[in-house]
Amino acid sequence: MTRQRLAVSETLAEIPEFVSAQQLHDELTARGDAVGLATVYRTLQALASAGEVDVLRLSDGELAYRRCARREHHHHLVCRACGTTVEIDGLTVEAWASLVGDSHGFTRIEHTVELFGLCPECSAEDAADPETVGEAR
Repeated sequence: MTRQRLAVSETLAEIPEFVSAQQLHDELTARGDAVGLATVYRTLQALASAGEVDVLRLSDGELAYRRCARREHHHHLVCRACGTTVEIDGLTVEAWASLVGDSHGFTRIEHTVELFGLCPECSAEDAADPETVGEAR
């Protein structure tokens, strides 16, 4: 692994929420790491292919990446305003996905389920001033 790829991997591990390649590149630049944006994209793709990071498609179609604490299959609860992310088990989702697949004769079901909402802090901010929630993002 090159110095640049190691910097991408280590920096991503320090960021608790999902980030885009551009956001990660900006963070690397702010830290003084000279890593090209193309290297960031290639490294993130390699990490995702190896199952070392989770990938989330945002509502605008952009991909975001996060190094999760869990290696086994799991889901995420993501704050739409601040990006806070919680890893969750989805036993009900797993059962539902199997049931839906079975009912249509499908096997080897795979799925991605992400839940989006407002975290407690952003919910409180939203209740206080619905016009400003999520402005920092």
